[in-house]
Amino acid sequence: MQKLGDFKLPNFFNYPPYFTLQPVKDTREKQIQLWKELILEFCRSQKIFVISLEEDFPLFLNSTIERSLSHEAREAFLSALVAEGHAEWMDKGHKKCLLLWHRIQDWADIILNFVKENGLEDSVMTVEELRSGVESRGTELHGIDRSVLMRALKVLENKGKLAIFKGTSTDDDGVKFSA
Repeated sequence: MQKLGDFKLPNFFNYPPYFTLQPVKDTREKQIQLWKELILEFCRSQKIFVISLEEDFPLFLNSTIERSLSHEAREAFLSALVAEGHAEWMDKGHKKCLLLWHRIQDWADIILNFVKENGLEDSVMTVEELRSGVESRGTELHGIDRSVLMRALKVLENKGKLAIFKGTSTDDDGVKFSA
């Protein structure tokens, strides 16, 4: 099985037709489903939050079979992720896409579980500590995209689970968790 870094690629990755948008509706739907799963799993495993259609993305190229996805195919697969809430276009021109292998509400739940598991109720942390601190090492929160984290924190703030306060710089922005 072919690998991309430490990521194992599925068998279909070496099947040339999967790099060409399929004209038959049923086949295309299956192809889109396989690509959606592959993109989400790869991005999750590599902690990739943004894909740019203008730049090379390792999944969209298979040098072994000398195939790469067309711009149209890339946009089709990412648009399918957008349609189901697992991605968002970051610009009107659909050139950059924010990947959400967890929806924002799910990230909020992950944060709450993290707080409970680490006994952080009634404590204060900076946003940066949540993203890259010792406590978050080895968790899905470690390395999370700041904008995704802030949106998940806002969901929790709106539910009264925490308070976000501004620091002197964005690195100092803080979060006070409620029990």
